[in-house]
Amino acid sequence: MKLRTLLIGLFLVASATLVRAQSFDHNHAAWHSLLGKHVKPFAGGNASAVDYAALKNERVALQAYLASLSAVGETDYGKWSKPQRLAFLINAYNAWTVELILTKYPDLESIKDLGSVFQSPWKKKFFSLLGQERTLDDVEHGLIRAPGAFDDPRIHAAVVCASIGCPMLRAESFTAEKLDVQLDDGMRRFLADTSRNRFDAASGRLLVSKIFDWYGKDFEKGHKGYDSLKTTFGRHAAQLAVTPEAQAKVLSGDYRLEFLDYDWKLNDSRRRGG
Repeated sequence: MKLRTLLIGLFLVASATLVRAQSFDHNHAAWHSLLGKHVKPFAGGNASAVDYAALKNERVALQAYLASLSAVGETDYGKWSKPQRLAFLINAYNAWTVELILTKYPDLESIKDLGSVFQSPWKKKFFSLLGQERTLDDVEHGLIRAPGAFDDPRIHAAVVCASIGCPMLRAESFTAEKLDVQLDDGMRRFLADTSRNRFDAASGRLLVSKIFDWYGKDFEKGHKGYDSLKTTFGRHAAQLAVTPEAQAKVLSGDYRLEFLDYDWKLNDSRRRGG
């Protein structure tokens, strides 16, 4: 009788855990709705800005979504598929970055204004995720970029630090079902944005975002054909160069690579005429 009671108890605990794991909204619908209303694409859809002023009026909805992320335990997270985990972490990084901006908006020009001489904004512990107090660096470098976790360099066109120099924040949430397409599309759009990446045929220079300098080694891991910066740029020659001749140079690696200065100004639609 005691054994039967014990087994029933274990079954109920396991069932409750499974229900919690399955109850999380992997469509990230609340975040998706906020992004759809307040992210403003421009430059042919290859860049975007955020209407922080309007989003601040919906901060309660944002914080409710963030609370749903914080409620996920490490055990439940571990039962998810790899795409579910990566979509979760990318959305978490982007949403908490927006929340950080809203803590001081409109009294800041850059996310860097939220740091100090002693601590960068990316090293502030201001939220809980997977049962621990976290920083934005914890999410990006400790969870997303952890060796062997995902090893996908395309995340660098997905995590957004609220700056003009960053890749565009998508006007939709990342989801497991669409993740591969979204990451490919994000990299394509980032490299098609001539304010961040472009081939200068006259000088033979390939001018690219500082992101490729900071995280160049992430593009050497062979994930889905991204085994070097050269092959990455070659894959996207059509986005980086206009003419077939210029595209052929990018494809063959016939260029001098240079990294552009990073623009840390806030990606605020109201300051960009949005």
